[in-house]
Amino acid sequence: MRVTTQSAFDLPERLSAKADPALIARDERHFAAIAETLEQTIAELSARLAAERRAPGGAGRQAMDRDLEIHRLSARLRALRRFGLDLCLGHMAGADDDEPVYIGRLGLTDSAGRRLLLDWRSPAAEPFFGATHANPMGLASRRRYRWTKGRISDYWDEVFTADGLSGHAALDDQSAFIASLGSSRSPRMRDVLGTIQADQDAVIRAGSRGALVVDGGPGTGKTVVALHRSAYLLYSDPRLGHHRGGVLFVGPHQHYLAYVADVLPSLGEEGVQTCTLRDLVREGAGAAVEADPRVARLKASADLVKGIETAVRFYENPPTKGMTVTTHWSDVRLSAEDWAEAFDAPEPGTPHNDARDRIWEELVTILADKLDAEDVSPALLRRSLLQDRELMTTFNRAWPVLEAADLVGDLWTVPAYLRLCAPWLSREEIRLLQRADPQAWTVSDLPLLDAARQRLGDPETSRRKRRQDAALAAQREQMTQVVENLLEADDDGEGLVTMLHGQDMRNSLVDESELPTADPDLLAGPFAHVVVDEAQELTDAEWQMLLLRCPSRSFTIVGDRAQARHGFTESWTERLGRVGLDRVTLASLGINYRTPEEIMTEAEPVIRAALPDANVPTSIRRSGVPVTYGPVTELDTVLDDWLAAHAEGTACVIGAPAFRGSSRVRSLTPELSKGLEFDLVVLVDPETFGEGVEGAVDRYVAMTRATRQLVVLTSR
Repeated sequence: MRVTTQSAFDLPERLSAKADPALIARDERHFAAIAETLEQTIAELSARLAAERRAPGGAGRQAMDRDLEIHRLSARLRALRRFGLDLCLGHMAGADDDEPVYIGRLGLTDSAGRRLLLDWRSPAAEPFFGATHANPMGLASRRRYRWTKGRISDYWDEVFTADGLSGHAALDDQSAFIASLGSSRSPRMRDVLGTIQADQDAVIRAGSRGALVVDGGPGTGKTVVALHRSAYLLYSDPRLGHHRGGVLFVGPHQHYLAYVADVLPSLGEEGVQTCTLRDLVREGAGAAVEADPRVARLKASADLVKGIETAVRFYENPPTKGMTVTTHWSDVRLSAEDWAEAFDAPEPGTPHNDARDRIWEELVTILADKLDAEDVSPALLRRSLLQDRELMTTFNRAWPVLEAADLVGDLWTVPAYLRLCAPWLSREEIRLLQRADPQAWTVSDLPLLDAARQRLGDPETSRRKRRQDAALAAQREQMTQVVENLLEADDDGEGLVTMLHGQDMRNSLVDESELPTADPDLLAGPFAHVVVDEAQELTDAEWQMLLLRCPSRSFTIVGDRAQARHGFTESWTERLGRVGLDRVTLASLGINYRTPEEIMTEAEPVIRAALPDANVPTSIRRSGVPVTYGPVTELDTVLDDWLAAHAEGTACVIGAPAFRGSSRVRSLTPELSKGLEFDLVVLVDPETFGEGVEGAVDRYVAMTRATRQLVVLTSR
C-alpha cells in the first residue's frame, strides 16, 4: 500500500496551472479521507484474518466456511495493499450534484458509512466511462487522473453542460488522454482502467448470455476489453461467480499471458483461470507445429474430433455369448442378456473409464442375485470374482481401461481403425494422416487428445477407487476392533459408548481425508463463461476444446478477421454457427488508440492488397515520427540510437530469429507478437514473412505493434 501524507498531486512544471488549489483542494480533502479509511480497513482486515487463522479448523461445513472466509479476507487485503490512493480513477458530477462521486478500482466506505469510492463495475459508475458529449448520461463534468508511482502526474477534465465548469475544472478536454496513449510501454501491459473509452465500456458491460463477438482492428483495445470484461462479469453476474464455474481466459501464446498478467489482479480479480490452448492438454507443452499443411487442414475439422466418439464406442461392446462364472460357493451362469444389462448401467455421459466400476458393480449385483447366498457379503463375492481369470479377461476385452494418447495414436498408425472412425476420409487422406511415431504430438493433435481425454475420463479411476476401497475397509476393520474393545471395557453398558453399537456411528469415525485422490485439473471445467482473445486463429477442432468446457455457451470472442493468418472468408456468425454457437451478438470497435496515423498509413495498403474489405481502424493521434526505411546493416545502430535517446520504453525486432534480445529489446516472430505492443518496432526483411494472405497478415500485424516508431530494414 502506498498511502502517504504528502500531496497526492505531483504535477510537472509545465502543468503548474493545474496545481491551482481552486482546482485540486477538494480532491486533496477526499484523498485524505481515503488514506485514513484505507489504513483503518487494512488494520481491521489483518486482525480478522489473524483471528480466523488462529481459530480451530473444525470439520465439514465449518472447516469449509472458515477456509472461504480466510480466502475472502486474504484476497481483499491483497487488493487494498496493491494500491494506495491510486485506487481512485477519477470523479464525476451530475448537474444537480453538490459533491462529485469518486470512482475506484474497488468500493470503499468509511466507518461512518460514507461512500468514498464507488466500484468501477457498479451500474452507478457507468457514466464515468460511457458519457460522451453526444450522450452525457446525466453528467455535468468528469475528471480522470493519470497516476505515476502512486501520485497524480496529470489529470484531464471534461464538461458536458454550460455550467459544468463551476470553477473546478481545468479544461483541456482529451489532450491529456491522447498524450497518455503515446507514453512509454513496459514488459507488462500498463494500467488503462482510468482511460477506458465509451465504445470500449459499452462492450465491457454487455450481457453474458450467448456469444458476444468483439471485432476490431489493431489498437482498438480488444485485449483491454476482454480483460476488463472478465472482471466486470464476475462482479455483476451472479451466475458466473467462482463457485458457479467462474471464468476461463484463453490467450494466443505465453508471451501474451505474461504481458497481461498484472491486469486482472489490478482489477481485484485473482480467480480467473488464464491459459493458452496448449495448456488445456498435457501434451501441449511439447507439441510441434504440423509440418504438412494438408495434414493440418484435415485435423482442423470438427468432424474428425467428433470421430473420437466412434473410436471409444469400438471398445464398448458387451459379450454376445454367455459364460459360467466360478465362485467359492457355486458356479453361476452369466448370460449375454446379463452382460447387456450391466453395460447399460452407467448414466448417459459417464466417461468410459469412470463407467467401468459402475458396470462391475452391476455385474456383482446380478451374480449375487443368482447366487442367492445370504451369508455371502458383497466384499467376499467381489474378491472371489476377481480370481476368475476367464471372467476378468472377458470383462477387460469388452470394456478395457483406455488411455487418450493410445487411442489417438492408434488413429495415426492403424488405417482400418481411422477408416472406421472417419469413413468420409478418402484413401489418400487416410494415408496422409498415418505416421511412424504414433505419439509424435503436434499442435493439430491437441483437440483430438482433449476430446479423447474428456470422453474417456481418468484411466486411473478404477485403480484409485480400488485403493480407496481397500483403505476404507482397513480403517473400518481397525475401527471395529477399537469399538469392540471399548464395548468390552464398558461396565454398565450405558452412555456414549453404547452408541458405538450403531454402524453409522462407527462409519463416522473413519477418516476419509487421508484416502488417495487425484489432483484437480483446474482447466478441465466446466466454466460459466469463456473469454477468447485472437479468436480468429482458432480452427473448428480447437473450438471444440472450448465448447467442451462451457456447456452454457456463454462466450466473449475477441478478434479481427483481417488478422487471421490462414484467411477468414466467412462472417463471424457463419463461422461460429458452424462450430456450435448459435446465439451470436456482434460488437465492432473502429477507433485505433494505439497506432499513430503515420504507421497506419503505411500498414493499411499492406493488408488491403490481400483483403480489400479488412476492418482497418481509424487512428486518433499522430506521433510526428515518420516510418523510416533502411538496410539490415543499420539494425544495431537503430537500436543503439533509440536506447540512448529513451531511458524508458520497450522495442521489438520482428523477423530476425538470430537476433538476441535484451531486457528492453525483444526478438519475436510476427505470430508471437500478436496482442503485444512496443514503443519501437523494427521489421527485418518483411517481404520474407510469406506470400498471400498469411504473409500480408504477418506484415500487417508486425507493423501495427508500434505505438511510436516503426523502422523497416531490408537486405536488398
